[in-house]
Amino acid sequence: MNKSDLAEEVSKRTGVALKRAALAVDIIFDSMSDELANGRRIEIRGFGSFTNKHYDAYVGRNPKTKELIQVPPKRLPYFKVGKELRQRINKGA
Repeated sequence: MNKSDLAEEVSKRTGVALKRAALAVDIIFDSMSDELANGRRIEIRGFGSFTNKHYDAYVGRNPKTKELIQVPPKRLPYFKVGKELRQRINKGA
């Protein structure tokens, strides 16, 4: 499912026009992105939580030239699945 599929599903289930449903989906994703960009955590009960993982700088190697390169510190988004979603997924397995 992609973002436009999600907007269509929201439109079908709520009876709202597709444009309004797409706007709602965009607002939700923009809000979530802003929260993560500002270093805050997002928790959706029954679904999961999104956090940022911090990685320190390290010396890496370019696989093509074998040259050592300095990799700067970075933050990457991380998703941890919630208990209810995990159980729902594993029920069909």
